[in-house]
Amino acid sequence: MTISEQDYVIGKQNGRTSPNGRVLPPEPISSAPPPPNVPLAAPAFRTDGRTRRILLFFGAAILHFIGLDIILGRIPLIGDWIRMSRPRRLRWWSRRFRALALDMGGVMIKLGQFLSARVDVLPNEITDELKGLQDEAPPEPGGRIIAVLQAELGDYHACFAAVEEEPLAAASLGQAHRAWLWPKEGRPGLGDAVVVKVQRPNIQKIVRTDLSALRVVARWINRYPPIRKRADVPALMEEFAKTLWDELDYELEADNAERFAAMYADSEQVYIPAVYRQYSTKRVITLENVEGIKITDVTAMRAAGIDTAAVAECLLDTYFHQIFYEGFFHADPHPGNLFVLPRVDLPWPPPSANGDEPPETGRPFWLIFVDFGMVGRVPEMMKAQLRKALIAVMQRDSQALTEAYADLGFFLAGADLDRIAEAQDAVLERIWGRSWLDLAQPDPAEVQEFSREFKDLLFEFPFQVPQDFIYLGRALGMIAGLVSLLNEEINPWYYFDKYGQTLLQDEEINIFSLETAWDVIRPYLSTPAQVQRLLNLAESGRLRVQTDRETLRYYEKIERRIGQIGWSILGAAGILSATLLYLNRKKNPPK
Repeated sequence: MTISEQDYVIGKQNGRTSPNGRVLPPEPISSAPPPPNVPLAAPAFRTDGRTRRILLFFGAAILHFIGLDIILGRIPLIGDWIRMSRPRRLRWWSRRFRALALDMGGVMIKLGQFLSARVDVLPNEITDELKGLQDEAPPEPGGRIIAVLQAELGDYHACFAAVEEEPLAAASLGQAHRAWLWPKEGRPGLGDAVVVKVQRPNIQKIVRTDLSALRVVARWINRYPPIRKRADVPALMEEFAKTLWDELDYELEADNAERFAAMYADSEQVYIPAVYRQYSTKRVITLENVEGIKITDVTAMRAAGIDTAAVAECLLDTYFHQIFYEGFFHADPHPGNLFVLPRVDLPWPPPSANGDEPPETGRPFWLIFVDFGMVGRVPEMMKAQLRKALIAVMQRDSQALTEAYADLGFFLAGADLDRIAEAQDAVLERIWGRSWLDLAQPDPAEVQEFSREFKDLLFEFPFQVPQDFIYLGRALGMIAGLVSLLNEEINPWYYFDKYGQTLLQDEEINIFSLETAWDVIRPYLSTPAQVQRLLNLAESGRLRVQTDRETLRYYEKIERRIGQIGWSILGAAGILSATLLYLNRKKNPPK
């Protein structure tokens, strides 16, 4: 969407500060049409055979797979034809699913969006057909959405001066509408521009019904031994269900948005919209309006003077920070949730002292995240193995890479890790130094050669899908697609080296800190023999106190030694703290 910089600006305007410490956009020039006085109530929920339709579709798809690919596919001659026809059949079934999802909405659209992003594990015939579901959710009639808004906030006219009935964006679980608050301090016109996201009517009942049917499908799929051996489909289904229910809790989404805002409060490139808690509930969330250029609109970005390669680098840096340092990442980075906006608060083009022509690109920008319902968390153990894997790729260490994958749970029990390491080494040797586009389109001859060399691994296929990795893998796949669109010539190996070196430096500092701490303090932890004997006597109950002067002088000496030890430990701790503070400042110089 191309917008006027005069309409929406993230920068200093009228001194109005947003709830997260940033400055809100100015008031829009045009007003929104008033909402209808009488909201159109949503009809009572009816299943309309939703369970039956889901089970019939997936049942037919499973029977088709069993009959053709498993049974007939083993027959000579016929099997060759079946294998050749597989891409066409996958497209046909994907189109049928897409039509079913658009008709049913709700969970089916969400499932299609999830599958469309798994370019790392699903064939192109499936992901290409389902890709359109990212932006194809049919909108709910505006009156029904207004009815939900009124049920949640009461008299919503007291909250908003105007609400657009036409949705700004429609998603599978809810939709967003432009709105404006009442102006402050009696000023004329409209107040702050906001976006109100409202859940679809009856969506919780729809989700509950659809998930119940999909759990049955998951159990069907899990009956196939090759799949059951490599993935716990019912467990993956429960992970999908948990994420869905989290997305339906808009209070939790507000918490997520505020956490991201705190993470990037001092960032000069990443912007998180402010949350208006007073106008938010479990089914309604009100956010600062931060409309910008859609991240896939490369033409509009270049026309605005923004370097799309810089946007790609910013996106990679942002996710590197979220995954490897925060352990908390935006798990739904599809194009509808990422925007880019020129920074009009900074002069552009920059003034030239020599009278040179101003640059065409390089304009400062904001990378804007919206929709914080789907987030992912990276546990410390998983984070450590991801660090190990990234460093291994940078160092082309196939053995360490295989060990990291094994610790992450990618291999079946009893897998030949040495053989897998050989395959990893062969892959790294073939792909090292190639562009992202080359990696996405491998040479078929090379693929065949690799298949012949490691046909034993491909036959056994000792790989599985870790349950904790499904949303991280999905997010990384989507980021890879966006980055390759923003910069077709991007060199992924530069970033492997850049991020790997960063992690290596952090590990070296951590190792130095621990070893130094032990070396400095250890001499002072060797308690003198006299003190140790005294403590042993006290613990055993055999300590006797005598009042002769010689013994008293003896204990006074011990007391002085203990005092010296205490001051020595405090001094060592101070030296160590100063050393660590110096290293930290050296690594992160003050801005």
